[in-house]
Amino acid sequence: MSVFPTALPAPRTPDPMDAPALRWGVLGTGWIADRFVRSVRRHTRQRFTAVASRDAARAGDFADRHGIPHAYGSYEELTAAADVDVVYVATGHTDHLGCARIALEAGKHTLVEKPLAPNAAQAGEIARLAAERGLFCAEALWTFFLPRFDVVRQILDSGVLGDIRTVLAEYGECFTAGHRILRPDLAGGPLLDLGTYPVSLATWILGPPAELLASAQPHPAGVNGQTAALLRGADGSQGVVHTTLFSDTPTTATFAGTHGTLSLPGPFYQPGDLVLTRAGSGTRLTYTEPRTAHDALHFEAAEVARCIADGRLQSPLRPLDDSLTTLRAMDGIRRQCGIVFPGEPEDQRLGAD
Repeated sequence: MSVFPTALPAPRTPDPMDAPALRWGVLGTGWIADRFVRSVRRHTRQRFTAVASRDAARAGDFADRHGIPHAYGSYEELTAAADVDVVYVATGHTDHLGCARIALEAGKHTLVEKPLAPNAAQAGEIARLAAERGLFCAEALWTFFLPRFDVVRQILDSGVLGDIRTVLAEYGECFTAGHRILRPDLAGGPLLDLGTYPVSLATWILGPPAELLASAQPHPAGVNGQTAALLRGADGSQGVVHTTLFSDTPTTATFAGTHGTLSLPGPFYQPGDLVLTRAGSGTRLTYTEPRTAHDALHFEAAEVARCIADGRLQSPLRPLDDSLTTLRAMDGIRRQCGIVFPGEPEDQRLGAD
């Protein structure tokens, strides 16, 4: 049994300003692309040289707003540009595979917004193409690149929790009518946008589920409204995850072990606090950091730049195998709940990759 610490460790995350400056191109001009560019420009030395949209006017507006020198009306034009080192795919879920393929086939390192693809089959195709081309590729699941989660890693590695028997994680949020998450044609519903976060935690800690039980409820908009799942690890440990569009939930996460419990107050996937409690004693230690929300997206860009400069093809903070494991679990959840995304062949719905 590890000795309970007297203090929690500090994050080892390098200063994002020290990451080598690369030239970035952005595919997509939506909400997450806007937040990403703002955060990265504010906190790193990365340069944005181009943005593309299927709507040239939208690309031009985005470029003007962010001071980006080149705007393109097609993704192919951007990925052919000589002044782009790495492409950030910030398009809708159903376009991730197509956009990643365009970028990788053009010889560009690629960061794909989470989830890597709507299903494991498409994500596997992205991973195979990146490996064949010898290019860096990662899923932009920003949670795993945050300083908060480096502290989590150190706590887990220390063994102070003992054997982790339970992972609890949930994320619920309400959206206004007309939001893309309520559109069936855009693979709407909570699972891809929100559920990726809790499911990724469960699969990160417990590994691929040996058994999975899931239940879902539809939304009046024609998408899935909420989903709950129990994921059993190979050793019998359990992950309990939930995601919903019907309510704003606390969005917390807990790793419960035989010797201690690590709690992540909500929203667990953003910067914030950690609370470590010793089993049976109530002794608590707290790590605190500013709740900067999406202004922390720059940490993933800095990690990408460091990896590319070092010749790495993946990030150890979120390897593609981890992304695939998460998506296989999500495929299993959808299969049990009858959740199908538009244009998805049956073999992909069944989780074959």
